[in-house]
Amino acid sequence: MNLHSKMKTRNAKGNPLTAILAVVFAMFVVSGILLLILAAVLYKAEPSESVVKIGIVAIYIIAGFLGGLLMGKLMREQKFLWGLAAGVIYFVILFVASAVVKRGFDMELAKVITTFILCAASGMAGGMVS
Repeated sequence: MNLHSKMKTRNAKGNPLTAILAVVFAMFVVSGILLLILAAVLYKAEPSESVVKIGIVAIYIIAGFLGGLLMGKLMREQKFLWGLAAGVIYFVILFVASAVVKRGFDMELAKVITTFILCAASGMAGGMVS
């Protein structure tokens, strides 16, 4: 018997919690980088508020899609559900962090629902594409 046959191979299917935490962390890293780029554009160009809102929505979509894509590649089965899960977890962390920073839940319900749909749908789309 060789050593390789005795060792269990580890993959994302065996431990989905580790995979989803790594993917959500990657999503936040990408979000941070994109937010820094957006801040630099804001500093130099001074665009209108609507351009800033579009930039933030684009960051949600890009991060969600990337997370879904990564989860789909890691899990290899039911990719769209794993992508959806990554998008939903990303949204939950964003929502809780926003509530902590604002010291309450004084956000408009329509914006919360829209953000949830954007994060979840882009994650699911990324999973489907993977």
